[in-house]
Amino acid sequence: ALHRAGQLAGLPGESDWLHLDDFRSPLLWPLLQQAAALDIAFVTGKREGGAVLGTQAQVLLDVARHDDAVVIGASAVLDGRPVVPGAARMIGDHGVYVFRESPEFTVAVAPTPAPVPEDQRRMLLDGTRITVPTAEVDEFLADWSPRLRGALGLVSSDGSVELPERTPPELVLTATFEPARAPRTDDRVHLHWRWHVDGRKDPVSLHGPLPDLSVLRAADNVAVSDPAAAVEPAASAPQADDAGLGGPPVRAAGPGGGLDWFQDGTIDGADVAVFANEFLPELPSLGVRTVVQGERLDYERLSGRPHIRVTTMPSDKHDWFDLGIIVSVNGKQIPFTPLLTALAGRQRRLKLVDNSYLSLADPAFDRLKELIDEARDLDEWEPDQPIAVTPLHAGLWTEFDLLADETSHDERWQAIASGLLGATPPGDLPVPDTVHADLRPYQHAGYAWLSFLVTHGIGGVLADDMGLGKTLQVLAMVAARRAAEPDAPPFLVVAPTSVVGNWSAEAAKFVPSLRVATVTSTSLKDPGLVARTASQADVVVTSYALLRLDAQAWTGLPWSALVLDEAQFVKNPQSQTHRVASELQAPVKFAITGTPLENGLTDLWALFHIVAPGLLSTWTRFGDDYVKPLASPDLRGEARQELTARLRRRIRPLMLRRTKEAVAADLPPKQEQVVRVTLDPAHRELYERTLNRERLKVLDLIDDLSKNRMIVFRSLTLLRMLALSPALVSSPPSDSDVSAPPIPSAKLDLLLDELEQLAAEGRRALVFSQFTSFLRMVSDALDARGIGYEYLDGSTRKRPEVIERFRQGTAPAFLISLKAGGFGLTLTEADTVFVLDPWWNPAAESQAVDRTHRIGQTRSVSVQRFIAEDTIEEKVLALAARKAELFATMIDDDALFADDLTADDIRSLLA
Repeated sequence: ALHRAGQLAGLPGESDWLHLDDFRSPLLWPLLQQAAALDIAFVTGKREGGAVLGTQAQVLLDVARHDDAVVIGASAVLDGRPVVPGAARMIGDHGVYVFRESPEFTVAVAPTPAPVPEDQRRMLLDGTRITVPTAEVDEFLADWSPRLRGALGLVSSDGSVELPERTPPELVLTATFEPARAPRTDDRVHLHWRWHVDGRKDPVSLHGPLPDLSVLRAADNVAVSDPAAAVEPAASAPQADDAGLGGPPVRAAGPGGGLDWFQDGTIDGADVAVFANEFLPELPSLGVRTVVQGERLDYERLSGRPHIRVTTMPSDKHDWFDLGIIVSVNGKQIPFTPLLTALAGRQRRLKLVDNSYLSLADPAFDRLKELIDEARDLDEWEPDQPIAVTPLHAGLWTEFDLLADETSHDERWQAIASGLLGATPPGDLPVPDTVHADLRPYQHAGYAWLSFLVTHGIGGVLADDMGLGKTLQVLAMVAARRAAEPDAPPFLVVAPTSVVGNWSAEAAKFVPSLRVATVTSTSLKDPGLVARTASQADVVVTSYALLRLDAQAWTGLPWSALVLDEAQFVKNPQSQTHRVASELQAPVKFAITGTPLENGLTDLWALFHIVAPGLLSTWTRFGDDYVKPLASPDLRGEARQELTARLRRRIRPLMLRRTKEAVAADLPPKQEQVVRVTLDPAHRELYERTLNRERLKVLDLIDDLSKNRMIVFRSLTLLRMLALSPALVSSPPSDSDVSAPPIPSAKLDLLLDELEQLAAEGRRALVFSQFTSFLRMVSDALDARGIGYEYLDGSTRKRPEVIERFRQGTAPAFLISLKAGGFGLTLTEADTVFVLDPWWNPAAESQAVDRTHRIGQTRSVSVQRFIAEDTIEEKVLALAARKAELFATMIDDDALFADDLTADDIRSLLA
């Protein structure tokens, strides 16, 4: 361009020049600007000539009067100064260069703010002019000049033509209101947004294309790419007072974010009231002109916080109560049915029939919806009916009471609920004279609690720590009920097989007046056995196995109450035993267990599904409300604590648990010790070789644990057995010769030494193991050393005789498999417990230890857990410790228990 300008001026120069006139890319200008910043001089072909890089050039349409007509030409402006006609040339469609010959030759180049249309470039270069006839001048000035001025830039450089002022784009909203008319129940308002631009007859859609206005520019350098963009950021400012109305900003984010009120559309429901009262009045201050059509109603905003009143009244159903919920705002009562419908539909606002409206964003409404959702699962319930509850739901009622600002309750309900919640203890209920025992204070409280529940037809869970006399508390309650209702059906007690005899013995000892009958065989050969036994007894005791096998016989009879001892036996809700227990005809059902949680929340739900059906809703709902959230690592802090506390409040009225530390201060201390045992070198070598082999196999399988669970647990069991003794593995991998001596078991050797020492001191011990094969190794070794013992596992037939023999005898050791003797036994004759192999369920071990550390023990108890050093047993011990802590936080404190072994648990075991 510089060279060509010199040529136009007749200047000599070199022939090797780049002509910028044909440089089509606007990227030229950043390059020139960089060159100028680097002090690179711009020169012409003439030594004394200069070149200047301007800031901005404009190519405008220039109008002038010619007689009574108007002539339109093109002119250029460079850095705000008009250019002499004929002195300007184009650089592509994006720049202009201008040359002057005096006082000295100068060339100036500058970019245009936007591409210059071809016709406009031609008019500038050729001097083409367009004449507007006199008869059309007024129309041109009124209709066309604003458009040309906005699109191409229009000036009258000589001032001969007075151009009309350019008006800015005006955004106009036409809102057409339609009040509700049958059958339509909602008000509506239709929104129609349009831009009115420079007097155009046809308004432009708010978000529509503007092909002839893609770039607005004029002599005053106005540039707007989209009229909507100029107003919408400001117009998004009014939030419809959403701090009080609870909705998102009026301009929503997009699909799923709510109605974007800055677009054509229809608003209905409570949003109409918000639009009319909060949004529409704000628009004029933002430069938006509003046109209101139709009938705009007057709406009243209820801005106060909700006042919730909860009531209970007797229901038409026996032992049911109607739970009423009354919500008012600003003193106005809110109809419950539309409120519930709005909450269920996750609406942000609610409009009432009198055209008042309120926000539903208050946290009280969120909590109310959660509680109502839970209550809806209790019974078949319609929104226009009261919520029906029974005393089982005292925990849920408590939640409503905590939420309420005001309460009014039926006296009978208040008495029952207060008793369940501990606000008003059941009272000093006298123990029947037929009970031959002095109940400790906590036992008396447990007896009164059980009696209170059974009197009101409510089931529950007695979850006292092992060894605190749960059986005695239940027997005292049964004695009181039989005295009050001697002709009522008998009580049914279901217990593990090994504990059935203990119930009979305890009853004979403490309540000899009770007629207690045990059923220890099936009714296959004697179909009338169960009915005949029940007709002659106050209490019938049988086993879980017989309950399942003779389900029809047991479910076909009425019972005054069902007592499930060691109720963890029904923790699987899919099992037949659980189904039969649920179907038994008993108005009241109790679960008796020191470990209401062993593997997870499934255990808890399974127990309450039997003793208090519906309390924890359906399993699916319980899983969604509690199990899944509490299993998620994303639920932390206060949210996790609150959900846990909510579950505890729900079950607390129907669960009574006391620990030894809290209620049995006179119980002798229990000393627990982990004894780490070093493996023999040959044992260590064998273990490590097996560990490496099993680890390679298992780590490829645990990602699909549900499919490969049996294979994985077989490997874990192999390692656990190998940690005890190489002899337990039938075909251990070994490179040694078959004639090599057997590899010793360090645990067995240590145990034998300990038992010899105890026997010499006249003391006695319980020896527990998961593996009966190892217990038999122990028994063989004791035989070889001449140390006396008793033995109990799942195959032992005469269990009562074996137990009594140990209790009355002098054998220093009682070898017991963990599953067969971990519950229902009282063995306070021993004061030492050996746990030979750890288990990841801490409840099982605790039950075993508590066979001797319980009421009746007069000596301190020593518990020794043998752990093979640097083996899977150490990992199992750590996992059990974590589960024990979690158990304590749920049942004894404030948190939740863990589920079954996970893939991560197994990885840690094999680490």
